[in-house]
Amino acid sequence: MVAEQAGSRAPVLLAPAYVLHRRPYRDSSLLLECFSREHGRVGLVARGGRGRLAGVLQPFAPLLLSWTGGGDLKTLTQAEPDGYVDPLQGAALAAAFYLNELLLRACARLDAHPAVYAAYRRALEALTGGVADEPALRRFERDLLAELGYGLQLEHDVDGAAIEPAARYHYQAERGASRAPDGDLPGAALLALRDDTLGEPAHLPACKRLLRAQLARHFGDKPLKSRELFHAIAGKNPRPETP
Repeated sequence: MVAEQAGSRAPVLLAPAYVLHRRPYRDSSLLLECFSREHGRVGLVARGGRGRLAGVLQPFAPLLLSWTGGGDLKTLTQAEPDGYVDPLQGAALAAAFYLNELLLRACARLDAHPAVYAAYRRALEALTGGVADEPALRRFERDLLAELGYGLQLEHDVDGAAIEPAARYHYQAERGASRAPDGDLPGAALLALRDDTLGEPAHLPACKRLLRAQLARHFGDKPLKSRELFHAIAGKNPRPETP
């Protein structure tokens, strides 16, 4: 999708968006990184944002945001909730931070991806009850790669043959799945990822390895802070699964 011009001064009114990251700025303001449906990732200054707006400008809550200004950093002019969601907690909260880190790493500012926004919203809705819904995370990773032009080839192997559930494969970047007796990817797992049938727990480790390798290849392998949060949770709860 064509990126929006960073210098555009046309005001944006009540755009559906989420806060991905926030930090204090000067005496009473906030610097925000937001992800909007129609404008992609946006950097905003919320003047006085540590006052009455602090409770509104929370991550993982659907918002309607208005902003104005040119350049790479816009000025927030209005913010209001776009519905209510239950607060996330535990492993689900760490998983949601993981989604935010992926978006910050993978998406350029002012490059709109409505399909990624929709996938993000679906993933957040699946993270309920303190549980990190691993199939939801794998779906989001798959859809993020596809929307940004790095989709996995799961229809057939590198030789053009249909992927067989009982066979094993290596996945070669830029080419696809290559059949190999010692492959680390079961064909059944590749088909489950393709067909969105990730309910079988046995398929999830292979899907995670594949998607994690592709994400690192395209967006870098710098450690993610959300995984540190999972390790902290692991000290309190029985073996939560990292993203």
